[in-house]
Amino acid sequence: MIWDCAIIGGGPAGLNAALVLGRSRRTAALIDNDQPRNRVTRVSHGYLTRDGVRPEQFRSLAYEEIGRYPTVRRFMATALEVNAARGAFRVITSMREEVWARTLILATGLHETLPRIPGLEPLYGKSIFNCVYCDGYELQDRPLFVLSEQPGLYHFVKTVHHWSRDLIVLTNGRPVLTSGEKERLQVKGLLVVEEPIHSFRGDGGQLTEVVFHSGAFIPRAGGFIVPQWSQKAPFAAQLGCRPDGAGGIAVDELGRTSVKGVYAAGDTARFGPSQLIIAAGQGSKAAMAVNADLIDEEF
Repeated sequence: MIWDCAIIGGGPAGLNAALVLGRSRRTAALIDNDQPRNRVTRVSHGYLTRDGVRPEQFRSLAYEEIGRYPTVRRFMATALEVNAARGAFRVITSMREEVWARTLILATGLHETLPRIPGLEPLYGKSIFNCVYCDGYELQDRPLFVLSEQPGLYHFVKTVHHWSRDLIVLTNGRPVLTSGEKERLQVKGLLVVEEPIHSFRGDGGQLTEVVFHSGAFIPRAGGFIVPQWSQKAPFAAQLGCRPDGAGGIAVDELGRTSVKGVYAAGDTARFGPSQLIIAAGQGSKAAMAVNADLIDEEF
């Protein structure tokens, strides 16, 4: 069988693309290994009618709705290889299945690399986060930290400062702030600590203090970090899709890439606010582009 579209990735972008394609009377193969990036968090925010939804609940509801459309099938597997062959796209999965499709939507998302600091992993997604628009409301006015080992920290601090004035600014020993930026932060009454971090301490997912290599520690109730982002899968580059220069894939307003028949949606397409509602909307647009292009081809 040759499907109208193969969707790689079962995050909100891929799920919504599958829904729209099902409603468009298109056959769609959704390849999803059940490893969404937001599985580390307890709840997700900012999605109208689903604010505070648990990630597993969101996916369960999504698959319940997608299941109403008989032309959509889920392949519970990881996509291992993608290539163009015989006028279509071939996806080889971890279950050794070959999925052939006329078009392809890449919705594999991003891989995040966290600073290598002991104690961070069990707190991440519970009291330490990366998106202030997703989790800042719950931490408002609490004693927080902001950590980045990359340039751009100053602007991130300004954003977090809107939710809480009780901030310390951490660089984990990296020289990522200019002298002027440090001076402006100190004028705002913010403590800037450039000493390397020894560890984070907490209990049950709740941060209690940041410990430095000198032995000093500062009590904190939560914080925000800037991970390093990279494409989770190499398929766009392997297919020859043009990058956008910022780590994403160059796409038009509907998610079409530079390669005919290949579309991208969600974080895969553009590094930006990582919210469910934004990714889902992009998945919807990519599915509409797929259907429109197939209609043009068939008419």
